[in-house]
Amino acid sequence: MTRVYNFSAGPAMLPTEVLQRAQAEILDWNGSGMSVMEMSHRGKEFMSIAEKAESDLRKLMAIPDNYRVLFLQGGASSQFAMVPINLLRDKSTADYLLTGQWSKKAIAEGKRYCDVNIIADTSDTNFTTVPSAESLDFNGDAAYVHYTPNETIVGVEYPYIPDTGAVPLVADMSSTILSRPIDVEKFGVIYAGAQKNIGPAGLTLVIIRDDLISQDLPESVPSMFRYATHAENGSMYNTPPTFGWYLAGLVFEWLKELGGLEAMAEINQRKAKLLYDTIDNSVFYENPVEPRNRSWMNVPFTLIKPELDAAFLAEATQAGLTTVKGHRSVGGMRASIYNAMPEEGVKALVDFMEAFASRNH
Repeated sequence: MTRVYNFSAGPAMLPTEVLQRAQAEILDWNGSGMSVMEMSHRGKEFMSIAEKAESDLRKLMAIPDNYRVLFLQGGASSQFAMVPINLLRDKSTADYLLTGQWSKKAIAEGKRYCDVNIIADTSDTNFTTVPSAESLDFNGDAAYVHYTPNETIVGVEYPYIPDTGAVPLVADMSSTILSRPIDVEKFGVIYAGAQKNIGPAGLTLVIIRDDLISQDLPESVPSMFRYATHAENGSMYNTPPTFGWYLAGLVFEWLKELGGLEAMAEINQRKAKLLYDTIDNSVFYENPVEPRNRSWMNVPFTLIKPELDAAFLAEATQAGLTTVKGHRSVGGMRASIYNAMPEEGVKALVDFMEAFASRNH
C-alpha cells in the first residue's frame, strides 16, 4: 500500500507514527483485551488515557492551572453558540473581527444572542489581509472579543495576538493550534475542532479560564451547552468521543517526541517558506494574500492559465498529491500543510508544481 500526501483542509492527515501505533493497539490496548473503542469511558483504562492526554497537552502548551481543558463534541461550529451563551452574562454586546468565512459564521451565530460589534472587516480586500493591531478599537464594555487567528479557506493569518485589555479574548484556533507555541494567558477561551492538527473529526478542544465558567446561566440553557457542566464532570457528563480523545493523546505524545511546539514551529516555517517561495519565484502561480498575513497552514494559489486547473488536479492525484483543489468559494488550488504533513510532502508538491509549469508554460 502506498500512502498519498493528503493536502486536505480537514479532515486532514494524521502522523504516520500515530496511525501505526493505533493500528498496533486496535484490538488490544495495553493488555486490556479490548479496543479503546470498546472501553467504558469511566473505566480505569480509559481514565488513564484521558488523564495522560490532558497532562501532555498542558505541558505542550504550558497551560496554566487556572484554565480548564475540555474534550467535547459538536465541532468548532457548536462553539460559535456556546461562547455567547456562556460569556455574555449581564452584558449585551460582543466584539468580533471579520476576516473570512469562518469568522463570518461565528458572527452570524453570535447575532442570535447579542449585539455584535464588528470592529474590523476585511471583506473589501476579498479577505486577503487582516487588520493591523494599531487599527483595532475595542469596546471596553464588550463581554468578549472573538477572532479567527487563521482562516483556512482564504489562507490569511494574524501575525499577532490582539491586545484586548481586560476584555476576554476568544479564539477559534481550529487550524493553528499546536502549530507553534502561544501564550495561553492572553486568551480567555481557545477552541478548536480536532480534524486539522489534533486528531480525527468528532472531537472539539476547549481551553477556558476558570473565571469564565459561569454557574449563573438562564434555566433555559441546556446542560450540554454549559461549560460548567463539562468542567464539573471532567468532560464526561455524557459519553465523550473516546477514540478521538485517545488519538489526540497519541498526537500529543508524537509532538513531545519531536521536541514540542518550538520544534514543530521550525518545521512548519520551513514548509511554508518552501511553498511560498516556489509560488513567488514562478510566473505560472500566484498567491493573493498580503505576504505579512499569509497562513502557515493553508496556502491557496492560482494558475495563470485557469483552463489548466483540471489537468493540474488530475496529474497531481496521479503523482500521489491529493485534495489540492481550492474551496468552491475561492477556486484555484489550496495546499493545507498542517503538522502531520511532512516536509517531504511539501517538497514533492513543489517539485510537481515546477515540472507542471515547465510543461505547460
